[in-house]
This record gives sequence, C-alpha cells and structure tokens, in this order.
Amino acid sequence: MNPDSMTSEKSKEQRLLMVESQLVRRGISDNKVLKAIKTIPRHKFVKLPYRFQAYYDGPLPIGHGQTISQPYITAFMTELLEVSSDHTVLEIGTGCGYQTAILSILCKKVISLEIHKSLVISAQSRLKKYGYLNTEVHCSDGKLGWKKGAPYIKIIVSACAQKIPKYLIEQLDNSGTMVIPIAKGKSSQVLTIIKKNSKGSIKIYESLPVRFVPLV
Repeated sequence: MNPDSMTSEKSKEQRLLMVESQLVRRGISDNKVLKAIKTIPRHKFVKLPYRFQAYYDGPLPIGHGQTISQPYITAFMTELLEVSSDHTVLEIGTGCGYQTAILSILCKKVISLEIHKSLVISAQSRLKKYGYLNTEVHCSDGKLGWKKGAPYIKIIVSACAQKIPKYLIEQLDNSGTMVIPIAKGKSSQVLTIIKKNSKGSIKIYESLPVRFVPLV
C-alpha cells in the first residue's frame, strides 16, 4: 500500500483491527483507553517510509535512535497509569507525540518532555494540527522532571532508566503513580510501577519485561 493513499476509512479499519487483535486479545480491558486508541490515527504519527506499518504489532523508528512503541505496550502502560479526566500527567519522552495524544484524551492536561529538539518541534506541530490542544511539549532533560507543574498525580516514562530518577520521585504527588521502564542487570528491563502513599512513602512493583531506548 502506498502510505500516502491511506484513506480515513482504511485507517479506521486497520485501527479497529489493531485494537481487537493486539490489545483486547492480550487483556487490555480499560474501555477509556481502548476508546482513545480507536480514535487516534496512529499512521499520522509515523514517519512516511514506515507509515504502511503503522498498525502492525511492533515498534517503529522515528529518528534520533528513538521509536514509537509497540501498540500493546503503549496501551498497557496507559492502563497501568489509571488516568482520570481531572489529572495533569507528566510524560517523559514525547517522541512523535502518539502517547501524548492518547493521554490528552484521558486527562485534563499533559506536560511532555523530550530531549531532542527536532522531535519536540514535530510533535508540537502534529499535536496542534490534529487537535490535541491540552498538551505542552518542552525540550528538556526528562530525568529532571518539570518542577513548574509539580507535584504530578501521574508520571509516565517512555525510556529506560538505570535507576528511578530522584527528581521524578520528588515531583510525584502523594497518592500518585509513576510507570517507568527500569534496567535490570546489563541486558534486561522491567516495566515498573511506583506508588506513593499519602505520607510520601513509595512502593515498587515490577510488571512485564520490556525493551525501550535509554533515558538520556
């Protein structure tokens, strides 16, 4: 298929098939998450040479050694985050803005940080063009968080950290949740859920093995 010729109807058909075959069948059950993913034209967040693969079951390159995550992993992390419409979410690793768009449908506001300036510019343009207007994308080192909007009830990190970044823990609200890939040994990573209670103590839970680009 010529990626430029993908019609609205064709992309919708592929999107619905992706949701049913890749997400629902693997246990994604949050209807709000599924509904959000059904509405977002993922192919418009993918670089042109890979656009015909936009709804395939895998990650794709977006430049600067970065990727748009496998659809299942994006949905799984979003479901773990348990976002509500009154939340402000801090996202680390904007990339192409696809995860940002999903979050923007589910929450009040997304503050997203990306270290690569060209990705920031393209994500800002894309999010504005397609109407995801409750988003802010900043060129910044994600490990430092974004103090101006802290504390955050939800933080999601789309890159693998060697250890839990202390500034992100500090900026996580009491009773907040952070979802982040953490390195485990030299060659493996695990998706990690961090919950902070009302007294500021944290509990750490490990979930799926994953493969993300490094948090730099």
